[in-house]
Amino acid sequence: MIKDKVAYITGGTKGIGFGIAKVLLGNGISVAFSGRKRDDVEKAENELKKYSKNVLGIISDVRSLESEEEAIKYAVEKFGRIDFVIANAGLGVFKPVDQLSAEEWNDMIETNLTGVFYTLKASVEELKKTEGYYITISSLAGANFFENGAGYNASKFGVVGFTQAAMIDLRKYNIKSTVIMPGSVATNFNGNIPSEKDAWKIQPEDMGNLVLDILRMNPRVLPSKIEFRATKPAS
Repeated sequence: MIKDKVAYITGGTKGIGFGIAKVLLGNGISVAFSGRKRDDVEKAENELKKYSKNVLGIISDVRSLESEEEAIKYAVEKFGRIDFVIANAGLGVFKPVDQLSAEEWNDMIETNLTGVFYTLKASVEELKKTEGYYITISSLAGANFFENGAGYNASKFGVVGFTQAAMIDLRKYNIKSTVIMPGSVATNFNGNIPSEKDAWKIQPEDMGNLVLDILRMNPRVLPSKIEFRATKPAS
């Protein structure tokens, strides 16, 4: 049973993270979520309260281990436990490698990859207590390289490798670990403004339902890596 469990979601103020939070709250799971900006966190928390009062917005930066440790502390103080951790926070800068700045490279690696490690590092002792579940959100870009994607590809390839190796390390504690690799998702990522033209794409709520399905699977089952693709209609 997953009702009355507690999830912590990074990057939960919008897009995929918000969609996951909405679905989990609607299915009886308490949710703590984090974001970097106070205004975004407060706005998302107010919107998510429409689905359940058992929600907590936390200001945290996944690029800081100390910040993530504080976020986990707040979540446990509020809900008493952590059963599921969804490491979702991410960003992308798409430029030819010779034009990609060191700052842009570092921001992607620190957010998309190091942040995934920090989130696990901060929460792993709580997950040991509950024999919980650790889920990361990578991308099909974690298996398929493309032009102008050197930094983003590096970070997302890293997330896939990290999560699968962590799965082996964590299973002796009965902690499960899965990496999800979505294709095109209808979010504001990379400056996109979702509209009717994005109706063919994966929706944030689809990601939420996938996470819910994973959490509901029989304990003997572990999908270590999931490629999640949109089915674009024929033109």
